[in-house]
Amino acid sequence: MTGWGLREGDAITEDLVAVRRLGGGATYEAYLAFDEVTWGPVVAKLVRPDLVEDASSLRGLRREAEALTTVNHPVVVRALRWTDSGPRPHLVLENLDGPRLSTLVRRHGRLQPQQYLVLGIELASALHYLRRLGWVHLDVKPSNIIMGAPARLIDLSVARPVEDAARLKHVIGTDRYLAPEQADPGGRAGVPGPASDVWGLAAVLFEAVSGTRPFRDGDPSAEVPHERHPQLVEGPATLPGDVPAPVREVVLAGLSPEPADRPLPHEVSEVLEPVLHGLPAPRLAGWRS
Repeated sequence: MTGWGLREGDAITEDLVAVRRLGGGATYEAYLAFDEVTWGPVVAKLVRPDLVEDASSLRGLRREAEALTTVNHPVVVRALRWTDSGPRPHLVLENLDGPRLSTLVRRHGRLQPQQYLVLGIELASALHYLRRLGWVHLDVKPSNIIMGAPARLIDLSVARPVEDAARLKHVIGTDRYLAPEQADPGGRAGVPGPASDVWGLAAVLFEAVSGTRPFRDGDPSAEVPHERHPQLVEGPATLPGDVPAPVREVVLAGLSPEPADRPLPHEVSEVLEPVLHGLPAPRLAGWRS
């Protein structure tokens, strides 16, 4: 992978000035930048220099821009503008204050109930909204969650309409947080869809309440799906004994191997909300305990 190598004060475009590099993946490199259009800090997500003429990478940028343009929810990052042409195809995103959930857990361990209950309710509202729009995120994980007030779900680079997700024939997402139907699309578990995001939410909550991931790491080089993705054949780890029973129930239900057995996003919220306020939580028929 090649990067842009921008330093503080370098021009990204005629309207964007680099402040510092934030990170990057296979396709993009992200910079904190000063934006002369909004006259404030933003995140500039640039297609890597060796991919600016790659048709697949540009389709991905357009798909993410479409997702960000379609989704307008207070718990989802907002796009300010984008372009897929010129020397540096890019997205301009709002700059969010706060650490990633992955960083908090790595540094401080499990969250307090007041933290993880609010987080679960907020993320459930975003996933409920996505489901109503007919979209799926497909990469709900701790590093894609900025802890603020409210928390914010970021990185819609693999998000797509439900009907497009259902046609996937290859793995999309992050190994450790893949629902079974994402880890083996078209396999016995069915096809990726909104229930896959609920799996991601449950995996995030498991990590937030316990400080550990629900499944062990697989072998990323394995060709056999269940060797790369243990969640295809194994159950989740044990949650700490002090996790409230309704929270335990909804998290494990969200990690059910069968998409149809998982709660809907608003049902997750309906369980967590009473626990937050010290009230009895509902039990839903068919859930695993």
